[in-house]
Amino acid sequence: METLVAISIFTMSILALLSILTQGISNTNYAKTKMTGLYLAQEGIEYIRNMRDTYVLYTEMTGNDWNKFKVKLNLCSPGNECGIDNLFLSTDPSFIFKCSSGAGGCKLYLDNGNYNAIVGNESGFVRKIWMTTITANEVKVFSSVSWNQGSGAYNITLSEDLFNWVE
Repeated sequence: METLVAISIFTMSILALLSILTQGISNTNYAKTKMTGLYLAQEGIEYIRNMRDTYVLYTEMTGNDWNKFKVKLNLCSPGNECGIDNLFLSTDPSFIFKCSSGAGGCKLYLDNGNYNAIVGNESGFVRKIWMTTITANEVKVFSSVSWNQGSGAYNITLSEDLFNWVE
């Protein structure tokens, strides 16, 4: 009888330890995915900031200015979100496309450690970018990344005000 009690106590302690380890692994995976989502959302903001700087500073390359930057980004509004394809940024610094309708309209794919909108394996992340005009010289840019993990859907949305800082 004492042996059975000892075995049951030992078994319960091992099960408790395994439960704690499983929860720790799950929390680690969530933290890793959330950090990746946060970095992808920030990357979306940085792409738009780079696009603004290219339009404003390098007129010989784009032939554009602040107002043409806003016109280019006007197609990205709440409810009509856009994606950015970083594969074409070296040839076209303003490569923006409308997200197709549906939940995964701006899916991100993972190709050799790089996230993009065209090639690779599905990453599980969806990034949407949109803009609202505040004043003639200020816009607010939003970058939202969503993903499913376990039994839940998660979302991170970042925003930044961009200004026409060149006169």
